[in-house]
Parts: sequence; structure tokens; C-alpha cells
Amino acid sequence: MKKKISVIGAGNVGATTAQLIVQSGIADVVLFDIVEGMPQGKALDMAEASPLWNSSATIRGTSRYADTAGSDLVVVTAGLARKPGMSRNDLLHANADIIRGVCVEIAKYSPNSIIIIVTNPMDVMAQLAWKTTEFSCRRVMGMGGVLDASRLTAFLAWELQVSPEDIEATVLGGHGDDMLPLPRFTTVKGIPLTELLPKKKIDSLIDRTRNGGAEIVSLLKAGSAYYAPAASTFQMVKSILLDEKRLLPCAAFLNGEYGLKDIYMGVPVILGETGVEKIVEVKLTKEERAQFRKSCESVRKLIKNLGI
Repeated sequence: MKKKISVIGAGNVGATTAQLIVQSGIADVVLFDIVEGMPQGKALDMAEASPLWNSSATIRGTSRYADTAGSDLVVVTAGLARKPGMSRNDLLHANADIIRGVCVEIAKYSPNSIIIIVTNPMDVMAQLAWKTTEFSCRRVMGMGGVLDASRLTAFLAWELQVSPEDIEATVLGGHGDDMLPLPRFTTVKGIPLTELLPKKKIDSLIDRTRNGGAEIVSLLKAGSAYYAPAASTFQMVKSILLDEKRLLPCAAFLNGEYGLKDIYMGVPVILGETGVEKIVEVKLTKEERAQFRKSCESVRKLIKNLGI
């Protein structure tokens, strides 16, 4: 019997995530949205494409939370998208209300599930989801680091004219302007990035990575990124569902790791069938620690703003 995944939010990110899961055939999917007809229509379209993908996975669209009952994993993409000129933080209160409501339903219908939060501002929404569901913190996480690392990898591959397959990018911190890409731990076939590019060029690529989402928003005019966020989410889903034990950067709850407590932050973790199975600590320089704490404080301000 296949595992069951519910994707909450049938917008661009949610629908594309659902497509990748169905196309892979690794799980059956329930696509949920409060807009009646949208999840049903998109799910039917994907179901009709499944024979062409040689996939036996099923997908169902619904506007009833009861249909998500018994999910093994729930991906939450529901929320307002960024518009030009908006930061992720501008979405705080509107999306917090949405996430609270969603998480009450998840706890009711799928109390044993693992949750991946994609909704922005992601780190804070992951914290809110954990508080609302009262799940183990190891079963609630946020997607952000995988996306940030993928963006940095793409930019580096273009700059160095090498295959992205040979690049391993490491990113810590919140999914926002204060994220912390680590050039010392970013390698090309084992060679540190600092040996391949001058600091000025590395800094410019890091800057572009930090503003990667905003760059896409400004180009699209209406809407925000969804191909890369969906692909990043799928990588996490696959690692959990197939118990791959991948080492991936995700927003995880810190309880003393990196000298921080009671906060969700982007760090390297091992993802397996039980969720966040291990948080991997790397030794940071004094400057890196300062940047990491700055990122942490940005997230704490939003947490305080929400009163959680």
C-alpha cells in the first residue's frame, strides 16, 4: 500500500509539488484547497497524465479536510504569495492566520503525520505549526535551505561553467535576507569554493542568492517562484518517504545546537522516515557565528511579533 501525502494549497507551488510526487509514483496524493473546483480540476488533469508518466500513484482533489485523514506526510503551501516590493516578512500576520487554521485540521485528521512547511515567512510558520499541532519538533520542519542551496548551486554552475551535479552548496540561517551561505563548506567536486573564485565574486553570488526569490517576483510582476520551491520540497518528501537519510539544509527546531534554543532555523539535518533524525553541527568562525545569530534575531523578532 502506497503512502499518503496531502498537499495543502493548490496554487503553483502546491500543484507543482503534487505533480512531482505523482509523476515519481512514490505516494498517493490528496491536493487540498479552499477554492472549490481548483484542486479537483488540477488533480483530474494530473490523473489523466499519469498513464503517460507510467505512474500508478493516485491523486484526488478536494476542499474537505476529512479527505486528508490518515496522511503520512503533509506539505503546507497555503498562503498569500509575495508581490513586487514585498518581503517574506510582509506576509507574516495574514499567513499566520492561515497556518493556524490548517494546522488545527492536520492535528485533527492526521495526528501521526510529518509536516513540511513551505509558506512564508517559512521559519516562523514552521515554529507556529509546531506550537499549533503540538507534534514532536522532529516531525515539523520548514523548506527553505534546500531551495537556497539550489539557487546558489545554479549561480555557481553558470559562473564556473561546470555541472551543478559537482557542486555541494551549504546554507544556514533563516530563509530570508539574512540567510548564511557558507563558502568554506561549499565545494566543487571536493574543492572549496574559496579556492576557485575571488571573495568579491563569491559575495556577489551570495547576494544574488539572498535575493533570489525577489528577483523572480520582480520579473514575473504577478506571482512568485514555484518550480524550484516545488522541486526542493519534493527532494525533502522523497528523503522522508523512502528513508533515504539525505543530509539536507532545512528549518529545524534547535534545542541547544549551535548555541541556540527554542527556535526554528536552517541547519543541515538528516531526513529519514521519522522526520528530522539528526541535526548536524558544523564549527563556525567568529564572523559566521555573528551572521548566524543575526539571522536568528530576525526570526525571533517575527516570532515575538506573533506572540508565539
